[in-house]
Amino acid sequence: MATVTPHGSIAAAGETGSTLDWPAGDVSHIPYRVFTDPQIFQAEQERIFRGPTWNYVGLEAEVPHEGDYKTTHIGEVPVILSRDRDGRLHVLINRCAHRGALVLREAFGSKKRFNCIYHQWGYDPNGDLKAVPFKAGAGCGGGLDERFAMAEHGLKRLRVATFNGLVFASFSERTPPLEEYLGGVMPAVARVFDGRPLVVLGYLRQLVKANWKLYFENTKDPYHASLLHLFHATFGLYRSTMKGEIYAEPSGVGVLIAHGGTDEAKKDQYEREEISSYRKSYRLQEPALLDIAWEYGDRVTNSIQTLFPSLVNHQIGNTIATRHVIPRAVDRFELTWTFVGYADDPPELREKRLLQANLVGPAGYISLEDVEALEIVQKAIQGGERETSFVEMGGQTPPFAAQPVPNLLSEAAIRGFWHTWRTLMGV
Repeated sequence: MATVTPHGSIAAAGETGSTLDWPAGDVSHIPYRVFTDPQIFQAEQERIFRGPTWNYVGLEAEVPHEGDYKTTHIGEVPVILSRDRDGRLHVLINRCAHRGALVLREAFGSKKRFNCIYHQWGYDPNGDLKAVPFKAGAGCGGGLDERFAMAEHGLKRLRVATFNGLVFASFSERTPPLEEYLGGVMPAVARVFDGRPLVVLGYLRQLVKANWKLYFENTKDPYHASLLHLFHATFGLYRSTMKGEIYAEPSGVGVLIAHGGTDEAKKDQYEREEISSYRKSYRLQEPALLDIAWEYGDRVTNSIQTLFPSLVNHQIGNTIATRHVIPRAVDRFELTWTFVGYADDPPELREKRLLQANLVGPAGYISLEDVEALEIVQKAIQGGERETSFVEMGGQTPPFAAQPVPNLLSEAAIRGFWHTWRTLMGV
């Protein structure tokens, strides 16, 4: 099993390992090795995903009735989000107590009994073992010892916490209460996930050939958003010259906020600096794509909420989605987009959400370039494990929610991510 020592040594059990050359407290020069080393990836599974963190597993709206379930992962571990007969939510490790097989294999479903296909051991939606074929033998001996106790062989349950329809789970008893974990960023999350019943509008999935941490750097990085994304810069949904704020918590929770219409006097800076992503002559053939209904009492065009270590939420115009980040290997992660609306949305607002969903996702007018950027980073850093990235836009220290960064030209939130990562990994 991979371990991490306080001195930054990362090694598999029985191996000497090598020292991660990273000065204590440095969060602005990131060793490329953290994105390429399989031992570090394995250590993250224990220290982060099975450590004192809250991991996103889904929405209450995805399992509304008794017996409803969703299968997903926390890091490498397969889990089940389910609802029992009393309406309670459970997150169960999707691993039969008998021989370790997956109990449920479908992405979604509804069953009063979860039966493992291998030997038909059956579990209630709360994880209790309720059925073992031939437990007492078959008339000619065999079967389980009479001391076998069904209550001792259920599916392992994880801690569960919810926030306004979002469902999280933790392996650790040391994880602080969810609201404490969200800290000062909680109002920004509650602005969108405000407790109104949600409805799922659709899903998108993609496999990204890059390390999962590169995606969290990307979503905490306001500096790239109008340089990489032509749509943002050209049509004014987001520009680095806008008024905006960056908030972060030591738990790794954060939010980037951009206020629309606040840079009209400054947008010619894109022309002066010859930024190629700004194309003044471009026009939309479907202007309705940016016909935004200002539904929150403000003119925030982008609110990107990052909840370490597995969730990114967005509100971009009227499109709302969760983005679930699931590490698959040191150079692979899965990204699942779940688009939502409110149950009381009028039809015209629902149509806006569906239309504006084209902005994001694997082929989105905005998000299309992100995956390409991450994958070319992953390719380029191979063989450069002794080198580092340079993350000093806006300084060298991480921000915290009590002192938000009052602009969008900063990499402070990325530094906050690495502060959290280093603390949990012990390096």
